[in-house]
Amino acid sequence: MNKVLVIGSGGREHTIAWKLSTSKKVDKVYIAPGNSGMVLTPKCELINITDQKELLSFAKKNKISLTVVGPEVPLINGIVDLFQRNKLKIFGPHKKAAMLEGSKDFCKKFMIKHKIPTASYQTFTNSQKAINYLKKVEFPIVIKCDGLAAGKGVNICQNYQEAKNTIDQFLVKNIFNTKNNKVVIEQYLEGVEASIICLVDKKMIVPLVSAKDYKQVFDNNKGPNTGGMGAICPNPYYTKKHEEIFKKEILTNTIKGLKKDRLSFNGFLFFGLMLTKKGPKVLEFNMRMGDPETQSILPLLNTDFYDLLNASLSNKLSNTKINFSKKKSMNVVLISKGYPVSFKKNLPIKISKHIRCNIFYSGVSKKDNIFYTNGGRVMSIQTIGNSFSDCSKKIYSDIQKISYSNKSFRSDIGKI
Repeated sequence: MNKVLVIGSGGREHTIAWKLSTSKKVDKVYIAPGNSGMVLTPKCELINITDQKELLSFAKKNKISLTVVGPEVPLINGIVDLFQRNKLKIFGPHKKAAMLEGSKDFCKKFMIKHKIPTASYQTFTNSQKAINYLKKVEFPIVIKCDGLAAGKGVNICQNYQEAKNTIDQFLVKNIFNTKNNKVVIEQYLEGVEASIICLVDKKMIVPLVSAKDYKQVFDNNKGPNTGGMGAICPNPYYTKKHEEIFKKEILTNTIKGLKKDRLSFNGFLFFGLMLTKKGPKVLEFNMRMGDPETQSILPLLNTDFYDLLNASLSNKLSNTKINFSKKKSMNVVLISKGYPVSFKKNLPIKISKHIRCNIFYSGVSKKDNIFYTNGGRVMSIQTIGNSFSDCSKKIYSDIQKISYSNKSFRSDIGKI
């Protein structure tokens, strides 16, 4: 009897748990702490634990066959190291490798050192030096908070004043309360973004099907960055030529770099790419699956997900075939109006029984058999179709069957 533990509480974790639950080899999926919507998925059960030592005790006591870590914070805090020291199977990078996501500066240094194509940059801890540097750069530029900021710590600044204000927010006021108080100021790259999530073992990196994320809160890529407003898969802008360059210049050098710096691990590696006129360049590494990319990618996966993760943990990815549906997948995130800045919670949700799409829950709670909003991103509505147009029709039709006060969403996901 195989019991799996999924750590996290968002739409990504719900999708991971759902996909694992479809495996005939998985009898039970525990989600820690999860959210109330996840228990609608067969085999899934919530456990109200977030402390790493308590999670370790739970995994031991319940003879968990495999633990999968969804979000970045537990990885950066060393949960993989803790479980591995106790001889438990856990999927994700160890603490040192997780710093490739935990610090933008660490990540950029790794890319430059190992000749991975990326934007030129400078790192600053002193706000006045950063502001002085702004007088020398060509706008627009990109300013990134060095530490974790839940997908919101990146600003594209069109002019000096915007950049100065961003430095004040990120570096002086430290609005994301990061431990390593730094900013990375980097060259703006023009193009279309692509998300390439890969399975990694000690020998190789295997890309899954590509995706395109929609970061800005409003239609036509307007407004502030969010954790993600929707995703389509495969990415229609990611061509065979891009894929060839990615494998030759980015994947090869990343594998060599991980080995050389003793950062090799068994887990996910997310390449955030910009498809420029000069070829793909790496914007960032994430050391886990993306949200909301996961919600579009995993429904296309035909290979047993439990087997895939175990193949990576056994360093046998080279012997493993990964099959994806040739169809299109798309998801749209429903949010609470005001996200990512401020929004109301505890708003009752009504969902019609005639929904045709998958629902992956991100921020909901349940009381007296009624679901309530409990976050900025509330749920993802996902489907598969022969075209993105087909997906769009189904999803936006179903969205009209879901109601709560302050419901908001982008209406242009999947428009090519």
